[in-house]
Order: sequence, then structure tokens, then C-alpha cells
Amino acid sequence: MTASTRAPFDVLIEHGTVVDGTGNPAFTAAVGIRDGRVTLLRGSTADVPARERVDATGRIVAPGFIDLHSHSDLVLLGDPDLEMKIRQGVTTEVIGVDGLSYAPFDRPADLSAFSEQNAGIAGLPAEPLGWGSVADQLAAYDRTVAVNVATLVGNTALRVNALGWEPGIADGAALDRMRGQVRDAMYDGAFGLSTGLDYPPGAHATTDELVALAAEAAELGGMYHTHVRYGLGDTYLDPFREAVDIARRSGAPLQVTHFSRSARAEYTGGAQRMLDLLQAERDAGLDVTFDTYTYEWGGTRLSRLLPLWVQEGGPDRLRERLADGATRERIAAEVESSGAARQYVASAPFSDLRLGYLTSSEYDRFEGWYLSEVVSTLGVSLGVAVCDLVAANPGATFTRPSPHAMTLWKFVCHPLGMIASDSVFIGLAPSPRAYGCFTRVLADFVREERLLSLPEAVRKMSSFPAQRLGLPDRGVLRDGAVADVVVFSLERSLAPANFERPRQLAEGVDDVFVSGTAVLRDGALTGARPGRALYGPAKDRGPAAAVVTASAAAPALVEPAAEG
Repeated sequence: MTASTRAPFDVLIEHGTVVDGTGNPAFTAAVGIRDGRVTLLRGSTADVPARERVDATGRIVAPGFIDLHSHSDLVLLGDPDLEMKIRQGVTTEVIGVDGLSYAPFDRPADLSAFSEQNAGIAGLPAEPLGWGSVADQLAAYDRTVAVNVATLVGNTALRVNALGWEPGIADGAALDRMRGQVRDAMYDGAFGLSTGLDYPPGAHATTDELVALAAEAAELGGMYHTHVRYGLGDTYLDPFREAVDIARRSGAPLQVTHFSRSARAEYTGGAQRMLDLLQAERDAGLDVTFDTYTYEWGGTRLSRLLPLWVQEGGPDRLRERLADGATRERIAAEVESSGAARQYVASAPFSDLRLGYLTSSEYDRFEGWYLSEVVSTLGVSLGVAVCDLVAANPGATFTRPSPHAMTLWKFVCHPLGMIASDSVFIGLAPSPRAYGCFTRVLADFVREERLLSLPEAVRKMSSFPAQRLGLPDRGVLRDGAVADVVVFSLERSLAPANFERPRQLAEGVDDVFVSGTAVLRDGALTGARPGRALYGPAKDRGPAAAVVTASAAAPALVEPAAEG
């Protein structure tokens, strides 16, 4: 076929340096996009027909980045362009993390209660959510948002469906029900099981329960993606030893998420032994990897400062306890003396803990304030302030220094590590990770400090997470791959978001294509929303009705929607 007769490319990206995502050295080639797929062209492209040409001279052309840990579940419903992520080159979001998936929920009331509880992390829609199954949730994103969306199934929803919000032991019919729902979720397109073992009611899961659930996911090709039980044993290596035990016994690939060394004053363990633990397991044959974020600031629900017993029974019981005078006094006293308080507020005057998502009229003036400032202004104790804030603002969050800045680079650069933002978007002053996590790798770890080569950095953000998910045609630039493509300048890459000014957009990315459609072009959003719902390895492998482990008395789930 001659140049004059062959079908033109939809887009031809010319004169750039291709970093293909594999970790191999960069090379010179043009990247053609036709029908949402990639073709690499070497040599002159002067006579190659194209409807649109992008001159990438002096810039890098790479596969779109994959965020293996994002909390954009409901944020995407109100902000489908997700500009803060697109401007970092992120083209795929993995949601349902930390055990906090929004499906499956059998009862709309439970989904509503969970949404309120988690609102400060993942947002709260104006209208009730209209789904019950993983399939229906994924369908809500397909071609309605700018990025691709993949999900995990969280163990919190499973426990709520099987046991309610109480901390009971899942055995017999309850465990069968949960195992069946894992399989249903995998058939619907989930990529594995996630846990958040500090967030009740998912935190009440025993090790044996998690082994059983992870085994169901593993049988259908899924991973075990875990926020570990940080309060376990020595609170240092023991939480990760439990994760390893679950993976070994279940046969599930292990993904330890937001893995890093803590900066808490009472935390004395070093980074190297943590890394050595996972590396030794890998060397012994365990399929284990991890992800980490690139900032020294973390964040979570303010209710994490409350004792676990206070949160038993769900949001309604939490409100009742905080409204009861005598119980409230007990709670405040325990907050003052508890390990949870010491963990997050290690030293007076608690000046490093900044509040977010304060929605009540009584406390919204404190949005973005430090907890110490609220305590001083109200003239109350720490325990009373926390009780008051949570009672009036159930979804309240906080941000504070978390990973140890001196050892963060060890996790970012480790061969088993990939990059994930743990993005929290909500509130006046969220963690800056949502705005700069991926660009910071390019600007700081590659260009300025030279801790990573550019090919290796791109691999950690593209083909490595794609491999972990089992997406062979994404995360890499090669003939026939899906055209999730980013064009950026390494020299201009900048992540200005910081603790004091977190809502600053990243710089350096000029063009982003999702499935071949431009969502960012010449530095401007196009308004296109070509993002696809991505489906895991068990999608349509078998009908959910045929799952023999599901309880016969369990309510029927919504039938999986057809992919399209």
C-alpha cells in the first residue's frame, strides 16, 4: 500500500523521544494512533498521512500512567475531567481501594451510610447512587469520564452485606455469602480483593476470613491489595507479616499498598527491614509487590482517632454514642490516652494535623485549620474537640506528615515498588498527592536528584501496574497497544503542590490521549470523556448465578451489564 492510498492515522505524534514503558532505553520514533490503537513508525514520516499531527520535538512520548490506588470513586461523578490527574499524565484510575469499594451493596441504605462515612475521602454525590453491583458501578464510568477506571472489591462492603456493621466473626453462611460475593464481583470485572484493616467494619476481619476471601479472588486471577492492620503486634513488621501469611495461604498475588516508613515519633523501625521483608518473600517465591506515594504527607478519616468500639454498628450507632453524655465523656477520655491518639497526635500542641471536610455550619469555619487551633479556639480538651468534630462532621478528615521524608526515596526506587497516589481530593486543603504524585517522580526523582532513570520511572507508572492488573495492551507503547499516550517535557515538569498549598496543578504535560482521543491538547482540556470501564480477568467467565459458595438465602444481585 502506498502512502497516498493507505488509511491516514487519526493522530501522528512526530519528532519525540519514545519511552515505551518497558524500562528499555528511549528511542526515536513516531507514534501513530488509528482506531484507538498505537503504531510505531521509524524513519521519516513526511509522507505518512494523518488527520492531525503533533510535533513532539524536545519532548517525551510515553504510555499513560496508571494510578494503582486512587479514591476518585465518587469524585469522578462530579468531576469527570479529573484535571488534577490528567495534568500528571494519569490515564487510568484504580478505585475500590483500602477495602472501601462502593459495590457490592445489597441494601441502598447501607450504601448511603457508607457513602456518608467515607465522604471526606471519596466525595458525596448530590443524588443517591443508582447501583448495587460492581458491574453497574463500572458501567456508570464507561465513556462518561476522561480517564479509564478499574476497581477492586473491598472487604468492608462484603462484611456489611453478610454481617451488618457489627464486629462478628464471619463463619458458616456469612463466610459463604462473602466468598460468593467476591466471585460475583470478579465476574463483574473486579481485579481482586482490597482491604483496609484500620477501617471498621472491614477492620474486624480475621486473618482466616481474609485468607478465604483472597483465595476466591486468586482462583479467578485477582490480587490481594491491602492496607495492612497497622496496629498489629509490634506495629512495625507484624502487619506486613500478616499480609504475607494471607497471600501464602490463599495463593493470591500480594500488593502492599501505600508502603512506606512512618514519621511518627514513637515509630522506631527503619525502612530497610521493611523492604528486606518483602524482598525476602519475593526471593522465596511469593508474588509480592508494593506501591508508594511520593509525598511525606498522609491523611485519613478523623474518626480514626476514636476507639474501634465507638464505631461498631456503623454511622448511626456512632452518632448515638457521641450524643450520649456519659458515653461521650468515656470516648473523650479514651481519645486522650489511646494508642490511636498517640499514633496521629504524637506531641502537643498537635500542630501538624490539619482538618478537612467540615461540612456543618457550626464547624465549617475551621476547614483547613490545625487541630491545635480548634482546641485552643474552643477552649476544650483534645478528646472533646475530636468528639464534637466527628459528631457534627461524620466524614471529616485530616492531613499531616506521615511517611518519613528521609527514607521515602528507598520505597520509590525499590525494584518491587510502583507509584500510586492514594489520592484524597476533598476539602479546602487535601493532601497534595492528588495534584503532584506522578509529576514529582519525573521532576524530583528523575531530573533533579537522578535517583531513577527516566525509563525506569515511566515503567513504575505504566507497564508495571498494567502487568500487576493483567492488562497486556495498556501501559506500553508498541504496535497494537491501546493508545493511552502522554506527551510531556521532562525539563518543564514541576509539581508545585505542597502541604500549605496543595491544590496546585502539575506542569509539564502537554498532551494526553485516552483510547486514542485527546483529553488534553496543547495544555488545554478538550472536554472529551473517552475513558473506559476496565474489566478484570474473570469478566464473563461464568454466570454469577452458578456460584456454589453463595448462600441460597442471600438476596439476588443486579445482573452484570454487558461490556460495550
